Amino acid sequence: MNAATTRTALKVDDYLDLLNLAVKVGDLKWQKEIKSRLQYILCLQTR
Repeated sequence: MNAATTRTALKVDDYLDLLNLAVKVGDLKWQKEIKSRLQYILCLQTR
């Protein structure tokens, strides 16, 4: 795994942790923002 892939994996893991927190506190707006960001990261990876 190269450095860019490692950074992306860490970033995704961090966003998933934030999403879990947003779910626990019931913040739907924050959940939507995090999901959007994860989708953007996924799109960048599939290029």
